Amino acid sequence: MTKRITAFLLCAVIIASVFSACSSSDPEPEQITQQDATTAQVIPPEDNIPPDDTTFKLSYTQTDSLNPYKSNTLNNQIIGQLVFDGLFKLDGDFNASPNIAESYRYPNSKTLEVTIKSGQTFSDGSLLTADDITYSFKQASASSYWGNSLNGISSCSAASNMVVVFKLKYPNAYAHNLLSFPIVSTGKNEDGFPIGSGRYYFAKESGETVLKANTQNGFSPYLTTIHLENITAYESIDNAVNIGNISFAFRDLGRDSSRNITSAKRLVNMNNLVYLGVNNKKGITANAYIRKAISLALDRETLVRSPYNSFAREATTVFHPQFELSTTRIFDGSADINGAKQAIAQSGVSKLSLSLLVNGENADRVNCAKTIKQQLEAVGFSVNLVIADSFEKYEERIKNESFDLYLGEAKITDDMSLNMFFSSNGATNYGIDSDKCKSAEQYEKYINGEADLGAFLLAFSEEMPYIPLLYREGMICYSKAMKGDMQGTYNDCFANIENWYFKS
Repeated sequence: MTKRITAFLLCAVIIASVFSACSSSDPEPEQITQQDATTAQVIPPEDNIPPDDTTFKLSYTQTDSLNPYKSNTLNNQIIGQLVFDGLFKLDGDFNASPNIAESYRYPNSKTLEVTIKSGQTFSDGSLLTADDITYSFKQASASSYWGNSLNGISSCSAASNMVVVFKLKYPNAYAHNLLSFPIVSTGKNEDGFPIGSGRYYFAKESGETVLKANTQNGFSPYLTTIHLENITAYESIDNAVNIGNISFAFRDLGRDSSRNITSAKRLVNMNNLVYLGVNNKKGITANAYIRKAISLALDRETLVRSPYNSFAREATTVFHPQFELSTTRIFDGSADINGAKQAIAQSGVSKLSLSLLVNGENADRVNCAKTIKQQLEAVGFSVNLVIADSFEKYEERIKNESFDLYLGEAKITDDMSLNMFFSSNGATNYGIDSDKCKSAEQYEKYINGEADLGAFLLAFSEEMPYIPLLYREGMICYSKAMKGDMQGTYNDCFANIENWYFKS
């Protein structure tokens, strides 16, 4: 198996320049479907649908800020998708298209220049200019929710009223994917709410906080007013959408309760990678053959089915399987027992004892770790499962690199940067020696344009510095009485809300 992967990837080095978009089958747990919004069949609405200013309701957190840079709850962050637009929007396959932006170009490998649409306005009618972009970038960079994704951008400046220049810390051909952060006016509206240029705007109506349709740019929905219900508890939101107290919710499926939702629902891609961190510096996992054996022993399809209940996709390469760079498959979904045993034999290691660290506060991850333990023991490893009873203790052991393996989850930024693993100060660099890691060296050459993608993938498959397992998925849930062929994505849960309506 190892020889077959190597030969395949050597071929990939030659043909890397002709990669094309991949396709993969979508899981359908409990008849939940996932459609590409660009290809989904459009269902014609009923005739004579009247404007609806009473029915549609969303949960929000009254005690949390509605400013997208200050909000801390998923409730209010999701609502922000309706009120604030970004320069670009991303579809379900992480492809970026201009939104507030009209066009973009890379004058050089570390500069991104964006031209914004002429005449673009905020919901209060004020003109949106490059100064609003630079203001919003500074706010986003300083925020806890958006800041991490913008770490690779060193500065943002206005070249003119309509042109914004972003300076990059390193070459990044997908830097424009990061420019989905919300653009906010420097002022506030008459009710004291932050102002965006999105499809709706915040307003007060009979003392109630609502969203009103922003129709000045041609947006003409059936749902003209959206009512906000102060529901904050995770389980309460699940129950509210089940019984119809709210009309719609996004769930990130990070907790078991969301799996009990009985409303209409659909899965959406997320870029949350569940992976095995591996200590490359000491112990038997310092041996590359052992790391390859561990990867080959894992049945990713089983990990997706249970414990993640098919609310995930197996990782078949180092990027999300729906992203355009994921054409070359370097991990099989099923385990290769013979390949794993062959790699163990090549390692020369006789005592196959490992520790596997997991955060005990996350039930899904604990069950996943138990399944991994069984799969590794099936090829001859002896695995000591270390269940930390708090995230703090789990994090402390990782930072001290007191592990052979740890089960982690990382939110990969939308430009698909792997610097969090390969940079010496990266958030998930623990156990990886960046100075000696060939994968890190080849990745840097790839992003600098000095090597092609195939050379990096070959180095990664030979070295296996960490082990991608699966990508979790999120879920949009909505009232069964609502119509309109919901086409939401993680980056825009309300992608075609102008077509949504309720049965007469």
